[in-house]
Amino acid sequence: MATNQLRHFRIGLWGLILLIALGAGGFYLLRPPAGAGVAFGGGTYSLVDGSAKPFTAQSLKGQPTMLFFGYIHCPDVCPTTLAEMAGWFEQLGDQGKALRAVFVTVDPERDTTAIINDYVHAVSDRITGVTGPRPEIDKIIKVWGVYAKKVPLDGADYNMDHTATVFLLDSQGNFQGTIAYQEDQATALQKLKNLIAKG
Repeated sequence: MATNQLRHFRIGLWGLILLIALGAGGFYLLRPPAGAGVAFGGGTYSLVDGSAKPFTAQSLKGQPTMLFFGYIHCPDVCPTTLAEMAGWFEQLGDQGKALRAVFVTVDPERDTTAIINDYVHAVSDRITGVTGPRPEIDKIIKVWGVYAKKVPLDGADYNMDHTATVFLLDSQGNFQGTIAYQEDQATALQKLKNLIAKG
């Protein structure tokens, strides 16, 4: 296979892997960020963490990070993924001391500061919950290319279809890869070890 053909094949394969992530209860997409000139994971937004402290793009710097988007009323994907994160922390032990996790809500209308703080800390005190005004949540969703859509249920209730991917960031806040929903545990742990080694 010619060099150019091989390069295009690899790009296409990587794109396919990123675009397709199956999760229970919906089809979850990882899309490239909309908006010309905005770097993947860049941009500006003004949110708060579960302790009501400001959370901006700068907050994703300083240590290796697992970044996940979800919501508290999520019936399956979010509790499963958060439980997996807690398990990864435990299995990494001292090797994972520098690692942290950030859970950003895609449903800020229901996921208030106090509620999201209690929710994530019930799983692990190493997971930081993040919420904020809808316009600011939309900004971080956009720069990370996250899919999030309200799905009406009976009455006024609703679910949120959303990206089920865990983003991996180095200590500079740069994107280093992903962990897919319910990815093989050994593979996920190796990705995290590689991320920690990068610093």
